[in-house]
Amino acid sequence: MVTLVDKSLLSGGDNKPPMLEKHLYDSWKSIMELYMMNRPHGRMILASVEKGPLVWPSITVDGVTRLKEYTELTPAEAIQADCDIKAINIILQGLPTEIYALVSQQCSKDLWEKIKLLMQGTSLTKQE
Repeated sequence: MVTLVDKSLLSGGDNKPPMLEKHLYDSWKSIMELYMMNRPHGRMILASVEKGPLVWPSITVDGVTRLKEYTELTPAEAIQADCDIKAINIILQGLPTEIYALVSQQCSKDLWEKIKLLMQGTSLTKQE
């Protein structure tokens, strides 16, 4: 017999990151890190958050140096570029509307740090 939980898992019910609650930032951060690690290429997604996005390599064609286009990236570089986008997407999906409105779309590392700074005030207030 298939239970409601089984149906939820089969239909992708566990595919949404946890929503940030202002007074539970530390818990949310830990859960988000685990959520990222549990995705395909999770270590690369988390590395994008902790260390910043891929620095796109350049290429010289006919004496002109330019950044590589996505189709010119090595397979590993392409995966990292995709993971950079996934990291931003995961973080933004876990934000309530009022926090989402305060952060602009930027690289995942900057976004992660900005959320941390925004939530520090709530953690200090709670500790006091």
